[in-house]
Amino acid sequence: MLSSRFSCCARLIRDKKNLTVFSTLPFRAFMTSWAHIPLGPPDAILGITDAFKKDIHPKKMNLGVGAYRDDDGKPYVLNAVRKAEQRIIQDKLDKEYLSITGLPSFTKEAALLAYGKDSEPLQEGLLAITQSISGTGALRVGGVFLNRFYPYHKKIYFPTPTWGNHGAIFRDSGFEIAQYRYFDKSTNGLDFEGFMEDIRSAPKNSIFLLHACAHNPTGVDPTPQQWDQISEVIKERGHLPFFDMAYQGFASGDINRDAYAVRKFVSDGHRIALSQSFAKNMGMYGERVGAFSLITESVKEKAAVDSQLKLVIRPMYSNPPMNGARIVSYVLSDSELHKEWLGEVKIMADRIKLMRKKLKHHLVEDFESKLPWNHITDQIGMFCFTGLKPEQVERLTHDYHVYLTKDGRISISGISSKNVKYLAEAIHQVTK
Repeated sequence: MLSSRFSCCARLIRDKKNLTVFSTLPFRAFMTSWAHIPLGPPDAILGITDAFKKDIHPKKMNLGVGAYRDDDGKPYVLNAVRKAEQRIIQDKLDKEYLSITGLPSFTKEAALLAYGKDSEPLQEGLLAITQSISGTGALRVGGVFLNRFYPYHKKIYFPTPTWGNHGAIFRDSGFEIAQYRYFDKSTNGLDFEGFMEDIRSAPKNSIFLLHACAHNPTGVDPTPQQWDQISEVIKERGHLPFFDMAYQGFASGDINRDAYAVRKFVSDGHRIALSQSFAKNMGMYGERVGAFSLITESVKEKAAVDSQLKLVIRPMYSNPPMNGARIVSYVLSDSELHKEWLGEVKIMADRIKLMRKKLKHHLVEDFESKLPWNHITDQIGMFCFTGLKPEQVERLTHDYHVYLTKDGRISISGISSKNVKYLAEAIHQVTK
């Protein structure tokens, strides 16, 4: 029976065989279930890119994008990757589903890259590892797993600041978010004392998210000696270190140097959790290749963790994509391709270092800025926290068509030999 609400809007037509109800209500009148949903905020980085695309100024610069560009401002596909793709085609492999935890040859090589061939947990078979949908997927799988099984706290500590997506990933995984001091605005460097104090004061057995290298968004990393001290205090407090390693090799050009913190913590006896991504260091942005791993205490414990990781992943996305994992596997397992890749990673890292040096040089030497700019070259990796204030950022965009995040973070990969002096002049003008 039609309710009185709709009776005036409906017409009954009877015939000998059936009763048909024809409604004169417009279709959208029934679609009221989603009227309560608020409009979500736009993504900060994508908003910058959209504004950049609409700008027609010939000298415009996009320093918000977190993807490597060559000196002509073009996306860069590594030769080692191209060669691996050709070999995959030549091998005429099938397109069957991968297992829930991914391609075994990939996870083997990813583990060796991160932990090193001499790692005891690898040699003893104590590493639980799964392929993931890049670093974001690794963090989410790890977050859900820890929320289900970590027995102490449902709170995770982030550095201040951290990658913008960390909060959303771990909140959606069921965690409460806390923060520890990291960036010192007065020096544009590391607040090491504040960092250490917050590690000591956090409840025992807390989870600490740590950037393994090329901290995003600041570009500020602890020194090896500082990592040693951090490891010692985290161990004293019984905390669980969860490393996010999105830039191994891409930060310094040296895969072993960039893995120092991860390997030091493991050698110190920490049972770390680790997220890996191959987006930056192998240019596999759209292929979404990553891994999540966890060091366990025993073979029995590893088997249990493996089984539960499968139960996390199966209802989430069933199993990961194949092509990118095959490419990474081919590059890392073949000595010729591996060597070529290492050379290309260093080329990318060195170009970013060169742009840092040139930007600082133009500011100090050509435009005689009286401000301290050492942090430009002291920081490392794709991003640099310039120290620019929001009003200076606004001027930089409005007057000079340079697009960056409001906190003053710039992507060094968006700078080239053709525009670095223009950028330096623009920064000088808004800061003098």
